Amino acid sequence: MASTVTNVAIDCANAYQLAQFWSEVTGHPVDPEDQPGDTETAITLPGGPTLYFNEVPEPKSVKNRLHLCLRPDTSREAEVERLLGLGASLVDDRRRPDGRGWVVLADPEGNEFCILLAESERAALSS
Repeated sequence: MASTVTNVAIDCANAYQLAQFWSEVTGHPVDPEDQPGDTETAITLPGGPTLYFNEVPEPKSVKNRLHLCLRPDTSREAEVERLLGLGASLVDDRRRPDGRGWVVLADPEGNEFCILLAESERAALSS
């Protein structure tokens, strides 16, 4: 027997607003039944879990113990620049001189996530 991951829950102060940011990040829409002011909002990822945004009264205060790692369709650098333009902030640059590594960003409410190398970049480093 096993369990299936259905949702990745993200605590936040404004569920709909943060879901809008993540909709831009993932390229997938906020659930059409969700509206501004809703305290729970979701983005269903095809073939994956649902990103579930849930309003909580307390602000984020420490580093996430669980976070999302994103592999871009383009390049790592292009995706980092795109997400910074959407309102993400740089937390830590873990890129290495050999081209490997990742970049840690935070969404507008401070939740950390990583940008990895694109598959094409990984393949180029492996050959």
